[in-house]
Amino acid sequence: MEKPVIIFGAKGIAHSALEIFNSNNVVVFGFLDEDEKLHGTEINTVSVLGNPEDDGFLKLIGQKAEAFVAEENPKYRKFLVELLNDRRKVQPVNAIHQRSYISTDATLGHGNFINANVNIGAGAEIGSHCIIHSAAVIEHKAKLGDFVQIGAGTVINAEVTIEEGAFIGSGATIISGVTIGKNARVGAGSVVIASVGSNETVFGNPAAKIK
Repeated sequence: MEKPVIIFGAKGIAHSALEIFNSNNVVVFGFLDEDEKLHGTEINTVSVLGNPEDDGFLKLIGQKAEAFVAEENPKYRKFLVELLNDRRKVQPVNAIHQRSYISTDATLGHGNFINANVNIGAGAEIGSHCIIHSAAVIEHKAKLGDFVQIGAGTVINAEVTIEEGAFIGSGATIISGVTIGKNARVGAGSVVIASVGSNETVFGNPAAKIK
């Protein structure tokens, strides 16, 4: 019997994360969010219990419950992951929709959000704490670093490398063999045919650097 999950965050992808756990028949015990106005409210009958830094809830993690971080802001996501690492000595679990396909030959880290109809190919390497939205395609031998976000319907072709913290907008296409640097941003619908440097933002078809 799998342990129930406590979801850290009650906005954005939190609702989708609940649906993902429901798709796998995993019980969600509740949500934790720093916004006090949300405390006592419900998302699809599941309560927002309190603050993520509240020891009363944190002490449940590891013993009675697993944790998942549903926070899209990379800095705050990282803060919550480190909170769980430091205070509870645990890694967040993966939230993988039952209707996604992950090759048996792919590798996954911890705490990833993988929504419905995502396709991850043979030999692909997915780091930890990535957010991969619905119907994204990660082709064979592509590599994603930690804290990468991939928009809905994006195609990451074979042997692409996407470094830590990069953001790829919805419907983008990254051509085979390209590297997207650390914390780079690719605008929605862009077609990337050349490597993108760290911290650069590119947009368009073909994608060009935005100054």
